[in-house]
This record gives sequence, C-alpha cells and structure tokens, in this order.
Amino acid sequence: MRTVGVEEELLLVDPDSGEPKALSAAVLAHAAQDDPGQDVFEKELFGQMLEFATHPQSEMAALGAEIVRCRKEAARHAGEIGCAVAALATSPLPVSPSISVNERYQWMAEKYGFATQEQLVCGCHVHVSVESDEEGVAVVDRLRPWLALLCALSANSPFWQGQDTGYAAYRSRLWMRWPSAGPTELFGSAERYHRRVADMVATGAILDEAMAYFDARLSARYPTVEIRVADVCLRADTAVLVAALARALVETAAREWRAGRPPLDHSVSLLKLAAWRAARSGLEQDLLDPRDMRPRPAADVMRSLLEHTGDALTDCGDAALAEGTVAELLGRGNGAREQRLLMDRTGSLPLLVAECVRHTQGV
Repeated sequence: MRTVGVEEELLLVDPDSGEPKALSAAVLAHAAQDDPGQDVFEKELFGQMLEFATHPQSEMAALGAEIVRCRKEAARHAGEIGCAVAALATSPLPVSPSISVNERYQWMAEKYGFATQEQLVCGCHVHVSVESDEEGVAVVDRLRPWLALLCALSANSPFWQGQDTGYAAYRSRLWMRWPSAGPTELFGSAERYHRRVADMVATGAILDEAMAYFDARLSARYPTVEIRVADVCLRADTAVLVAALARALVETAAREWRAGRPPLDHSVSLLKLAAWRAARSGLEQDLLDPRDMRPRPAADVMRSLLEHTGDALTDCGDAALAEGTVAELLGRGNGAREQRLLMDRTGSLPLLVAECVRHTQGV
C-alpha cells in the first residue's frame, strides 16, 4: 500500500486580536528546547508561519492521529511564547509579512519583489509514494484534471487583508503569482520532465528544482509525488480526506498507466479555468467535470471523483471515510463556508480567528 505524508502550514496569531505574529523563530526555539531531536516543525517563508510534516503513514487513522497531535503540539509551543496557531490559508486580518532570516527566502524577496509580500498563505501538501520517477511522471500526467477538486474540497481562504475576497480559496489565486506555479502540460516521460525542470532553472527565473511549483510534481527530497493544490484545512478530518483522495488518485493513475490508458489531454488553458472555478466558489456552485471540462453541480462532480477513484479507495480501505467526509462537507460546507458563517454570526474578524484557533485543535 502506498504511504502518505502531509505537510501543513499554520498561521501564528495573537490570541486576542487575531493578528498574525512573526514569532516562528521563538516557537521553533521552544520546540527544540522541549525536544532537542524533534524534526517535525520547520520555519517557512514568513515569520508568521509554522510548518509541520507528518511521517509517512499507510493507514488514514494513523495519519489523522498524527495531524491532530502535531496541531496540538504546535499550539502548545505557540502558547508558551504568547501566540496561537490557526489553520487558516490566508490571514483574515491585515498584515505586513516579515521574511524569515534565510538566504533562500532573501533571494526570493529580491527576485520577485512585491509579489513575495503577498505570499503569506498556508497550504496543505500531500506526498504519496511512487516506485520510480517514470511511474511518478505518468501519475503527474494523469492527475492533472482532478486536482482542482481537491482545491474545492479544502477551500479555506475567503478573507484576505481584512476583506471578503468573494473567493472560497483565494490562497490559490495568490499562489499563482509565482512564475512557476500552476498546472502543467503533459510530460510523457521522466526524461522529459527532468529536462523541462532543468530548462526552467537555466532561465534564472527560479533558483532550483524545488521552486518548480507545479500543482503536482516529483518531490525533490522523497520518492513521492507531491500534490500542492489544497488550502490548509480548517479541520483535521478534511486534511485526512484530501490525503485519502490524493493517494487514491495516484493509485488510479498508476493503474491506468500500467494498463496502457493514455492521460486526458486537456489543455493548460482549460485546467487553469477549472482551478479558477474551484477557487472562486469551492463547493457552493458548479465545478468543471474533469472528464469533459463542462460545468456540473459540485455534488455531481464529487460523485465523479469518488467513482473515478472507487477501486483504489476500496483497496486501501478508505471508501467509507471518503464517501462520508465528502457528504459532510457538501452538507456543512468547507472551511471557507464555515469562516463566512462565523463572520455572519460574530460580525468580527478577531472573533472569527479565535473560533478558527479552536477548530484547528478540534475543539
């Protein structure tokens, strides 16, 4: 069974005002003092962010337990130095981000200018194991039409800089401002994939292969395909759903490749429109059906996703989890809907953030 690991980026906030706080260095120092051997938490581009990575897991129950544990540990370390963690993909309150002290991040700030300052965004990246680069690229080619649906499910960034953006996943629109971000054309082979990335690095527009910010890519560090389209999820069970579906999509794609079935040859232009549609409305309106790129009700398109991955979900023991959590999200709404309902109820962005801090820890 393929293993799955999750990386989550969390927002560090003032527990009273809800404003982001540039305290990641202090939180990391506290974590290191508390557990000198810890390798879970890392710094990110901005001091207002904290990242953690789970270990590779085969069972979704174990992965979910580790996500919850890491969130609680992050909250404990943050609380010790006077802040809190929130699984919010953008800051609802205005913020001037502080670049972390890091040579790589300084290079990015100088290279990309103001666009870098807009990237205080928190994502959820899923790593799924693959047997080889050749299998990995075959998977990447076949994942392309389905990835926008993971964005719709995870959408958790309706507010940015004090405003309702009108989007469910505004993070993805900000992320697309990196020059290497977004959907890709078909690669066809590992050799062509690596040549394309090398050509991109040779332009000088990106620093190295780790800055090829494709929606799905071969990991530069692990024998995995890394899927990078999801917002950090407000609730841990949504993150587990994204991971389960990501694994099922990878397994389904690998089976199609082994059976000699070609990938759907949708253009990058259509894939970008599908991603925009998912980011704009999440689960509230029509989505583009990956099979023919035509608009259909979100519930129908999610059924298509569950049907497409059905055999893999069943074989991994994840069918009930996926079907149940998708049904819950279609009923209660994703993080974006929950945030807007909180705003309607409280009329206050600081109170909204405070509630999201509680939801981050499962309270």
